[in-house]
Amino acid sequence: MRKSEVPTGVNMRTTYRIGELASRSGLSRDALRFYERRGLLPAPKRTSGGFRIYPADVVERLLFIKRAQIVGLTLQEIGALVTHRRDSGLRRCRQVRDLLRAKVADLDTKLAELQAFRTTLSSYLDQCEHTIAGAGKESSGTVAHCPVIDTLTGSR
Repeated sequence: MRKSEVPTGVNMRTTYRIGELASRSGLSRDALRFYERRGLLPAPKRTSGGFRIYPADVVERLLFIKRAQIVGLTLQEIGALVTHRRDSGLRRCRQVRDLLRAKVADLDTKLAELQAFRTTLSSYLDQCEHTIAGAGKESSGTVAHCPVIDTLTGSR
């Protein structure tokens, strides 16, 4: 980049063009543009040639976003957190608490649904095991029906 392309007030040692930021963050340029459109990143300054110039602190924000995704936050939830970044510590902590309460409640619901699903599958498995074990003892020549297929097709 030529010196003349640097926006006023931007120190070259503390800024990155989109390719450099992509390399530092491990994200693609498209992902960075997407984050910008979603409001996860502040709109960068531009050079006279139209190139995006990001301040160095954007690297930390990107690390925050990646860590937040790892713990299960959606981009919308992360966006809410980064837009309230300047709120006081206690107010921000309350926002995080409320977000985490909602996430835990959602997770509890999903766990209950998964447990019910597991119970159903275990019951079906037991029915299959019982039918197969009983078929080996029968010598009447009758063909055993699969109780799970019968249940799912509505035959029983």
